[in-house]
Amino acid sequence: METNLEPQSKRLKLYDEYEQCAKQNAKLILKETEQFYAHNNDGFLTSPKRKSVGQFDLKVLASATKQIPGNWISSSQITLSSKPDTKKLTIKALKVPPQVSNEFILLQWGKLKRAINEIQQNLPISDTLEDLYQVCENLCLQKKASFLYDNLELECQNYITSERIRLEQNPSTNEAFLIALNECWTQYRSQMHLIRSIFLYLDRTFALHTPGMVTSWDMGLNLFNKFLMTSNEIRKKSLSGILDSIEKESIPQVLKSLLCMYSDLGIYLNGFERPFLEATTVIYRRVASDCINTMEIPRYLMYVEERLAKERERCSLYLDEKTRKPLIELVEHELVKKHSKALLEKGFESLVNADARADLARLYILLDRVGELDLLRLFFGFYTKRVGLQIVTNQNRDSTMIQDLVDFKEKLDMILDTSFQKNEGFSNTLKDSFESFLNIRQHKPAEMIAKYIDSKLRSTNKLSEPEVDMMLNRTLVLFRFVQGKDVFEAFYKRDLAKRLLLNKSISLDMEKSFISKLKAECGPGFTSKLEGMFKDMNLSRDLMNSFRQTKKYKDTYKDIELHVSVLTQGFWPVYRPMAVNLPPQMIQYQEMFKDFYNKRYNGRHLMWQSSLGYCVLKGYFPKGNKELVVSLHQAIILFLFNNTQTHRLSYLDIFNATNIEKSELDRTLTSLICGKTQILLKYPSNPHINETDLFTVNEEFTAPLLRIKVNAVQLEEAVEDNNITTEKVFQDRQYQVDAAIVRIMKFRSSLNHVQLINELLEQLKFPVKATDLKKRIESLIDRDYLERDKSDGNVYNYLA
Repeated sequence: METNLEPQSKRLKLYDEYEQCAKQNAKLILKETEQFYAHNNDGFLTSPKRKSVGQFDLKVLASATKQIPGNWISSSQITLSSKPDTKKLTIKALKVPPQVSNEFILLQWGKLKRAINEIQQNLPISDTLEDLYQVCENLCLQKKASFLYDNLELECQNYITSERIRLEQNPSTNEAFLIALNECWTQYRSQMHLIRSIFLYLDRTFALHTPGMVTSWDMGLNLFNKFLMTSNEIRKKSLSGILDSIEKESIPQVLKSLLCMYSDLGIYLNGFERPFLEATTVIYRRVASDCINTMEIPRYLMYVEERLAKERERCSLYLDEKTRKPLIELVEHELVKKHSKALLEKGFESLVNADARADLARLYILLDRVGELDLLRLFFGFYTKRVGLQIVTNQNRDSTMIQDLVDFKEKLDMILDTSFQKNEGFSNTLKDSFESFLNIRQHKPAEMIAKYIDSKLRSTNKLSEPEVDMMLNRTLVLFRFVQGKDVFEAFYKRDLAKRLLLNKSISLDMEKSFISKLKAECGPGFTSKLEGMFKDMNLSRDLMNSFRQTKKYKDTYKDIELHVSVLTQGFWPVYRPMAVNLPPQMIQYQEMFKDFYNKRYNGRHLMWQSSLGYCVLKGYFPKGNKELVVSLHQAIILFLFNNTQTHRLSYLDIFNATNIEKSELDRTLTSLICGKTQILLKYPSNPHINETDLFTVNEEFTAPLLRIKVNAVQLEEAVEDNNITTEKVFQDRQYQVDAAIVRIMKFRSSLNHVQLINELLEQLKFPVKATDLKKRIESLIDRDYLERDKSDGNVYNYLA
């Protein structure tokens, strides 16, 4: 190409542009050379003769640009016209390299072969790497790349064949053989790195651009695998040695190097991983069978965790990362999954009984990893039901039933939270299990829950209010599982009435707080009567304040103070009427209040309940005066001893004077002659009450406190009282059943017997028998709410 340059300044500008282009070419060449020698760990970069790109000037451009590939411009081919009048710059194309003789090619290959042999024999290399690289490049430019590649492959093959023979003749086994094999591989790999650096130009210009060819490095690996690792003896000895060393946990660095060799050669999966996993399976299968029979479950679970941690560590030390997953799954399968049922049968119950939450968490995690959580949940449900049934069905444990259930539920909740990771499936299993065994005895759990709450809300309870509130919340959890909530309501209302009327409640605020919780659980209809009881107490308090302000009360009041609670019959429990003979002083105040009430509420009728009254009496004893807090019946009996000279009365005298029912009289007398507060003495002196007994005041009575509470004897609860409460519940249920039948039939108009029974069982919230439902249907037929179909006796029709 020729260009006319008229002024000299333009020629100088063109020269400057060429200079800049040549420098950039030199930079690219040096950068590529740096990368090549850095990759092959050559000392070129640290050579003192090396100059940075910035140190090159025009004097070295020619030598630098000799390395430029054939399509680049060489500085030696640029001519500047010295004549100012010609004003031309000529740039000529590169010439084709001159052909050389075969002798020259063989001579050049001889240099490379000598270098290869010296590298393989670990001898110093005669020529520099730069010269050898230039030789390889020159041969490639002479189109001898194929010849060069084939001869390089042959030299590597010969070397590997000799190494195979040496290793096959090696008498060593296991560790010694592995060390020898590793030395062979390490040396060969280092040799191939150096050889590749020499033949890099061959790889770039021939191997990478020729189909079916691989680089010198990959060729070396293929030859090592083909002519050395295909040897059955070498493979067998190396695999046996590796497995043995892994079992003994020895020579980890050698193992890591050899397993990297397996990966580099592409034989890791079939040559090592599969045999390794098979051998590991055999080992753990044998170990699991032995340990599951000899170890305690907590120790076995720890052993499994230790083995899993060890296998993970093994993977990080020398195994390939892709082996981690199948290896861990294998260990989990052999040690956990195959023995899941045996583990649970042997140790689950003992772990829960011991509240071993750490071991249960370990069991949960292991079973979760092998997909056996459903089996664990099944055992959890079986255990909960079995232990719960033992508590509920054992009548000897009725007195502690609710406390035992509360403790049991709290324990399982803690296990659920800390060990089972708050798993929703386990939570549902726990709820279903409690609901099943709590309703085995239809009425008893609901009754005992009511009594347990009564014991916590009584003033005799020594717990603080926060502790009581916490216990009530736990009990409320059990209450949610009870189907007979109407039974609970009946017994709770009866106990609440006693606490309110006898002033035995720990706190009215606590009472109201618990009723609010019941209201949130069951709705306002469930607690309307309970709230009405508190309303009556507030009205009674206001009524008594008005009564004490009357002139008649003030004129009559001496040393007796009367307090009356007026109750709405529909809100309060049903009490058996009990007519007793009151002392004259009490009768006077009772009539006074009755007149006051009738004047204030005309038309209302008062019905007195003496069984719920209590009194505070002053007792004058020879050894000190005391204040006695007693029930109304106790007070009536004690008043009798004020009117006798001898202070001695027979059983029949007391019975005739008080008119108290015999069973109640026996219980009341027992409370006065037994325990720490023996106010009365009985002759003969024994705890059994007979009609021939005599009673007298205890002249030796003394007590450290001024005010003494005389508790009534807590005999077994009267069967009649329980029957009354149960009967009231049954009557309420009958009304609910009748209403449900009428509601269903009004909507359906006509239904057969089976369909009606099924719908009733779905709608009713309490357990009921089909025979009881049939009785209610017959009752409605008798009352003309329903009729039997004339064509089919099993079909009922609704009568509008």
